[in-house]
Amino acid sequence: MELRKEIEPDFTTAEKLYPEVLRLILEYTDYCDEHGDEDHSAYQKLEKTLHKMTGKEMSGFNLWEWWEEDGAENLAFDIALPEPFMVEGITKTELSEIVKRLKTFDTPDREGFIAQFYSHVCFGNGYYHQFLKLNFKTYHIKLFQRNKDKNGNYFEYSQEETTEKLWNDGKY
Repeated sequence: MELRKEIEPDFTTAEKLYPEVLRLILEYTDYCDEHGDEDHSAYQKLEKTLHKMTGKEMSGFNLWEWWEEDGAENLAFDIALPEPFMVEGITKTELSEIVKRLKTFDTPDREGFIAQFYSHVCFGNGYYHQFLKLNFKTYHIKLFQRNKDKNGNYFEYSQEETTEKLWNDGKY
C-alpha cells in the first residue's frame, strides 16, 4: 500500500542533500586523519554547515566515529532525510500499513535511491517509530518488542494488536 506523501519519508529532499552531506562527512574524516582536530574547530564547522543545510540539530549524530556505527552512507542519509512531523487525519489503514512495515520486514518495491535506503528507514534509523511517537500519544517501543507477562512468559504484540492499541488508545 502506498502511504500519503506527508506520511512517507521525504526521499526527494534526502536524495538532493545526500551527496553533499556524504562528501562533507568524508572530507572531515580525511582532514582529521591528516591534521587532527584537537580544538574541535573543524567538527564545529561541519556541524554548522550540516545544520544550515538540513535544519537538524546535529548533536544526535556521531560525526566523529561513524565507522563504529552504521557507516558514512547511512549517517549521511539520516542527516539528509527530513524528520517526520504530525499529520492530520491518519486513517487506521495507514496506521496498519506503518505497523506492518515495522513488524514484518516487508518493504514496498522501490527502485534507485529509495531502494538503497528504504530498509534503513524501516529498521535502522527509526523514522516510522518517530512518526508514530509524534502522532499517537500511546506509542511505546514495547509494542514492537518482545515482552514478558506477569507469569514470566515472553510474548510479542501482533500487527493487529499493535494497530489496535495505537488506534484505540488515542491520536493526538
